[in-house]
Amino acid sequence: MSQDNGRDDVSEPASISSGIAARYATALFELAKETSALAALEADTDALTAALSTSADFGTLISSPVISRDDQAAAMAAIAAKMGLSALTANTLQLMASKRRLFVLPYLLTSLSARIAAEKGEMTAEVVSATALTAAQAKTLAATLQARVGKTVKLKTTVDESLIGGLVVKLGSTMIDTSVKAKLAALQNAMKEVG
Repeated sequence: MSQDNGRDDVSEPASISSGIAARYATALFELAKETSALAALEADTDALTAALSTSADFGTLISSPVISRDDQAAAMAAIAAKMGLSALTANTLQLMASKRRLFVLPYLLTSLSARIAAEKGEMTAEVVSATALTAAQAKTLAATLQARVGKTVKLKTTVDESLIGGLVVKLGSTMIDTSVKAKLAALQNAMKEVG
């Protein structure tokens, strides 16, 4: 981590990590495409993403500097076997462990998901709602967004009760905020300007 005139650039480590991850993602995606293994790569990516979001131990394994390369590699081999990951993904994880690059795995998975979605003509919409969407609501929202962008839209939903009601939808570079929280904030700002 570099410091410039005493200022710590927080975005630099993330930028370096995403750059490293992009190179691995490109290689892994191209190999999977050449060998007609994109479906397996997508399944592996989804499984690893789910594992990272639910297991703190997995997060520690990939990011802890005190775990040796050999231990990381052995653990990743066991995880890959237990999860039934494809040989291509398992070998990539082994290579990343041997190079001490497992810490970029979250960035790699994000990059792979985006590449696979683009290849399939899909987009992912990040949806934050005050309460969990019902299946019917999710289906209607996906159809509405699909009509807007002309591509298949997959929803990645999360719940944030502080929104009070409504939704916040991020689709590509577009953000649509219909939450009650945002409307109250706008009203509060308008009242400050009047008063």
